[in-house]
Amino acid sequence: MQLERTLLTFRSEGVVCAATLFAPAAPVAEVPCVVMANGFSGTMDWILPWFAERFAAAGLATLTFDYRHLGKSEGEPRQLVDVRAQRADLRAAVALARSRPGISAGRVALWGTSLGGSHVVEVAAGDPHIAAVVLNMPALDALAGANAKEKRERARVGRAMTAWVTARLLAAAVRDAARGALGRPPRYLAVYGAPGEAFFTDPELAPRFERVAAESPTWQNRVAARFLLRVPRYREGTMERIAAPILVCLAEHDVEVSAEFVKAKAAKARRAEVRVYPAGHFDLYHGEAFERVVADQTEFLRAHLLP
Repeated sequence: MQLERTLLTFRSEGVVCAATLFAPAAPVAEVPCVVMANGFSGTMDWILPWFAERFAAAGLATLTFDYRHLGKSEGEPRQLVDVRAQRADLRAAVALARSRPGISAGRVALWGTSLGGSHVVEVAAGDPHIAAVVLNMPALDALAGANAKEKRERARVGRAMTAWVTARLLAAAVRDAARGALGRPPRYLAVYGAPGEAFFTDPELAPRFERVAAESPTWQNRVAARFLLRVPRYREGTMERIAAPILVCLAEHDVEVSAEFVKAKAAKARRAEVRVYPAGHFDLYHGEAFERVVADQTEFLRAHLLP
């Protein structure tokens, strides 16, 4: 199926956000739309097009966008990850999808990966008109839902080193928040780098982030440290409020997100299906694991969105 890419913009609380709509060329009727929420520090030229092209080829329009402060969207300071603001941006993106000619406003779905999965759960719980939800390794809770022990073992560091790294990161976050209150430029931490200076430090991830830097020109390997002071927390009862069918895709060997934590929350949802893949957190974006995941997600979305 031939695809069309349309560059769009929309306003979210007065800030202009950039978006790209992937859609089947010359459809004979209105088509459903999947609105995609990227993960921590992610821009719409990273990971999302690989999924969006598959969904659009299957007859599903797909909307990707950059959160404010990131990528091609407006917002100062740059490289700021604000959970509340990003969820507002996602709601505004849904409104854009519903307003587009050729899109069936009653068949809009949400797709979220990692941190974006947390955003999707919150937005879907407050919007009964969402038609379907796909959660790709959702980081529902940065504290209770994190794999702290497994992450420490993977990095081969003891409790003392972990405490030192944590204290160093939190100190950077406090300094950055103070700089923000004074209107000064942010204190940045690397997304991937050395312990105490970055959010992700696993040496095995180096090739993954090298690929991101090479293939995603708007992505930057830095984020304002203040994010650590307002990380997402899961509110009990949220999954239960989602009316739409949910597909949860988890990585069996994920050291960033606790699969067991997500399973426990999904078990309380009205209509949730959980699939687990023998892979790590970032592996679901690449190779054979990606092919299996995108095929399952496409099948799920078609089943719930197409007549």
